[in-house]
Amino acid sequence: MDYLGLAGKRIVVTGVANKKSVAWHVHKQLRECGAEVIHVVRSDARKSQLESLLAPSPIFVCDVERQEEIDALASKLAPLGPVDGLVHSIAFANYSQGMQPFDATARADFLQAVDISCFSLVALSRALKPQLTKDASVVTISISSTTLASESYGYMAPIKAALDSTVVFLAKSFSTTTNVRFNAVKAGPLKTSASAGIPGYLDNYLYAEAATLRHSALKTEEVASTAVFLLSPRSSGINGQGLVVDAGMGFNFFDREIVRRFNSGGTGS
Repeated sequence: MDYLGLAGKRIVVTGVANKKSVAWHVHKQLRECGAEVIHVVRSDARKSQLESLLAPSPIFVCDVERQEEIDALASKLAPLGPVDGLVHSIAFANYSQGMQPFDATARADFLQAVDISCFSLVALSRALKPQLTKDASVVTISISSTTLASESYGYMAPIKAALDSTVVFLAKSFSTTTNVRFNAVKAGPLKTSASAGIPGYLDNYLYAEAATLRHSALKTEEVASTAVFLLSPRSSGINGQGLVVDAGMGFNFFDREIVRRFNSGGTGS
C-alpha cells in the first residue's frame, strides 16, 4: 500500500555526501516508496564518488555559489519532466581556522555560509519553479534551535535562523500562483560526516544524547523520515513550518541524571 502517495513522484535531492548524510537516508526511503530520485551534487569529484552508491538515480553537478550553474541545472532537468519535490540539504561553514568567538567571525566566511546554506534554497526554488508541479513540496534541513548559543556550532545558528525565515517567505511568495509548500526539518545533533568536521561537536553530541527523553541519540534516518513525510501528500496541510525532530532534547536540559552528573563533578555513571 502506497500510504504516503510517493510512488511515481519525481523528487530532486541535493546534498548527499555519503551513507551518513540526511540526504542519503531521504534517497533510500524515497526509493523504498517507489519515487524517482534525481540527485544534485556540488562537484564532478563528488559525482564520481557517489555514482555506484546512488545508481540508478541520475546525478547532476551544480555549485550553488554560481548562478550560471543553477540556471544550467534547471535546463538539464527540464527534459526529465515535472518535479514533485525538492530536498535542500546543503550547508557549509569555513572552520579552517578553528572555532572562533562569534564576534570574530570573518565577513567573507559569514556571507559565504549565507549564500551556500540559505540563499541557495531561494535560488534553486526560483530556477526550478517552472518545473515544480502545482502542489510540489520543498523541504530543507535546519537545526532544532537557532537561539541556543552553542559555542561549538560557531556562526551557523544565525545562518539557520535565516534559513527558517526564508522557508516562511518562500511559502508566502509561491502561494500567489501555486500550492507549492515549503517546510524545514529542524534536526537535533546528528552523527554525520559534516558534523564531524565541526571543532568540539562530539562533546555536544554526547550531551544531546544524554538530554533526549529516551537517553538515546537522534538517528539520521529519523530526520529523513520526517523529510519524506513532508514531501508526501499526507502532509498537505503543513506549509511554512519548522518541525523539530530532537527526541525531546529541547526541553530536557534539567534531566535529573544530567544534573546529578554535573553536581558529582563528572559525566560518567
